[in-house]
Amino acid sequence: MTAKQKKLLIRVIAAGISLLILYLLPIKDRPLLRFLLFLIPYLTVGYDILRKAFKGIINRQVFDECFLMAIATLGAMALGEYSEGVAVMWFYQIGELFQSYAVGKSRKNISQLMDIRPDYANIEEEGKLVRVDPDDVEVGSIILIEPGEKVPIDGVIEKGRSSLDVSALTGESLPVDVSEGMEVMSGSINLSGLLRVRTSKEFEESTASKILDLVENAGSRKSRSEKFISKFARVYTPFVCFGALVVALLFPLFRLLILKADPMWGEYIYRALTFLVISCPCAIVVSIPLSFFGGIGGAGNQGILIKGSNYMEILAGVKTVVFDKTGTITRGNFEVSGVHHSPIEEERLIEYAALAELHSSHPISLSLRRAYGKEPDKNRISDVKELPGKGLIAVVDKKEIAVGNIGLMHSMNIQCEECHSIGTIVYVAIDKEYMGHIVISDEMKPHAREAVRELKKAGVTNLVMLTGDLQRVADEISKDLGIDRVYGGLLPEDKVTRLEDIISEKVGKVAFVGDGINDAPVLSRADIGFAMGALGSDAAIEAADVVLMDDDPMKISKAIKIGKKCIRIVYENIGFAIGVKAVCLVLGALGIANMWLAIFADVGVMILCVLNAIRCLFVKKL
Repeated sequence: MTAKQKKLLIRVIAAGISLLILYLLPIKDRPLLRFLLFLIPYLTVGYDILRKAFKGIINRQVFDECFLMAIATLGAMALGEYSEGVAVMWFYQIGELFQSYAVGKSRKNISQLMDIRPDYANIEEEGKLVRVDPDDVEVGSIILIEPGEKVPIDGVIEKGRSSLDVSALTGESLPVDVSEGMEVMSGSINLSGLLRVRTSKEFEESTASKILDLVENAGSRKSRSEKFISKFARVYTPFVCFGALVVALLFPLFRLLILKADPMWGEYIYRALTFLVISCPCAIVVSIPLSFFGGIGGAGNQGILIKGSNYMEILAGVKTVVFDKTGTITRGNFEVSGVHHSPIEEERLIEYAALAELHSSHPISLSLRRAYGKEPDKNRISDVKELPGKGLIAVVDKKEIAVGNIGLMHSMNIQCEECHSIGTIVYVAIDKEYMGHIVISDEMKPHAREAVRELKKAGVTNLVMLTGDLQRVADEISKDLGIDRVYGGLLPEDKVTRLEDIISEKVGKVAFVGDGINDAPVLSRADIGFAMGALGSDAAIEAADVVLMDDDPMKISKAIKIGKKCIRIVYENIGFAIGVKAVCLVLGALGIANMWLAIFADVGVMILCVLNAIRCLFVKKL
């Protein structure tokens, strides 16, 4: 509990004890003394509300809940209803305390992510460790990470072995073992051995900084529900104030002038004050943003970064999920599994392909270099020309080496043998003569099948896969997983076209899940884009609306379930709050509801809505 919350709690307790004592004192026949004594708990618990209402009037921002509370309670005190006036303010502050606690609990989930920001980095100078600001560390520098310290910047381990706690980044509770040559992400915690890491990014581009940027900006993207509630409050509050004036003035005047009866001014002013207390919109205004905030915080704690509450509504409506294959459904750990139809030695064919792909960071290129297994001689390569979606042509040892898919061979009018093996097929031609092809296989992610089943359980009715792989390879994978439709052999621009066709089918909201740089256009075009954050490209993470920090496809269905739960709670709160208030407003205007029912309609409803909103935090078992 914060110092501010403790202070408010003390005020509430002191006012409550004072109110109880005043009930027991025999002062009913001494109105002035009674007023002065009741003024003590009233000001104790409500002075800040009165101050905010006064400031609102000065700043011409009159119509808010503080104004409504001030007018209603001051009016009750003026009418001699001292106990009710104090009780309204007292219960209202109890509601504020509940709200503050709930927001604090949501912020605690967010703060667990915010704690990943490292304060310093260790560099070695003249044999001594020196702590420096991570912003001052350049790419390619060697940093030392001791046991118990946070990894300050993304990099590759040069020396050392250890276990890393990555729970703040991915939600994964088990430590990850790392050793030389492996990548480490900033924000993870070194649990055991000393690590020497060569930085691969600047601090502001590192994983921790990107996560913090996503979290900090999530609140700026408002949902339609939140925008509606803001507009609703701006119109609703003045409306009920004028409604209270009608009850306080027009009803008595109607009795006096038309019915020629007693106007009952005191009775109708009391009804108007009751009307104001009932009408206070804090239950809706507080609980709706709190629901979205709690949902984003709970998801973040599970390694799912949702970039704004507006995406919660889209997640709740997702009926179609479109997958990329490599790095999304499969691991992206490509290995050479065969060489076919080659008139030259297999090692020689792999050598030429690896040298041609030397400057590419594509997983296929990396697998070719691993299969080559030697330090490549860059001097043997004199020219490289990349053909997007097809492959590349490079000059190696003064020979033109074409490496790519079957589309590249066809575009160069090279006759080749079509391969029927399952995997990615890399065709190789030397000086425009076909020299065989290399089969590179990918491994399915362990949770891929279960992820598809969970998506269907979550209400997704249409599962599609788009890939650049051969159609028969894609068919084999989709059949194994239970995906409804698959389109293979697609270039990046073809994926966008296919996605446009899928969106035009209007089967609910369409989500796209990808990880590569060529997925960025499709991620942007989908109703909502999921990026695989741990291994995915920066461009994909930037274009996506939801980032899965541990690359686990199971988190897709969890994100959809979180969105549905959050929106369901939002609608429950809106329906409950408006329903109760509508009934009580009518009863208050007719004089059936008194100030105590008004307190329930305002503070009671707010507390119930806030408690309901807190449920958005609990997403672990979804």
